[in-house]
Amino acid sequence: MSQRGTPSLHNRSSLLGVTPPASGRSSPLYEPSGHRFADDLEGQNDEQLDGLSAKVKLLKDITIGIGNEVRESTKQLSEMNDAFAETSGILGGTFRRMNNMAARQGCRWLWYIVFLVIVFWFFIVVWWFRR
Repeated sequence: MSQRGTPSLHNRSSLLGVTPPASGRSSPLYEPSGHRFADDLEGQNDEQLDGLSAKVKLLKDITIGIGNEVRESTKQLSEMNDAFAETSGILGGTFRRMNNMAARQGCRWLWYIVFLVIVFWFFIVVWWFRR
């Protein structure tokens, strides 16, 4: 098998498609073989990879926190639903007993309420004119 068209594994600049500058002098950043430039690029990639892994870890932690919050909220909503169902039963029984009491009393309770409303309005009118 011929390796004529494939870049060498030892030459990173050919793998990355990077060519050193064509100047006659060699600079400290660009060695004639391009290894220094490729090493710098690989170092930058490693730094960016570390930054990305930190961001992924942060997102994972946030996601876990959201999952915990959803579980706790679901539990609290379930408990609230049970409490409201119990309260509904208690109020239903109270209204049923109140209606039974009103049916036994006849309409005498209605006259008591009318009397209390009239007395209440009388006190409001007196208070209003005394100001």
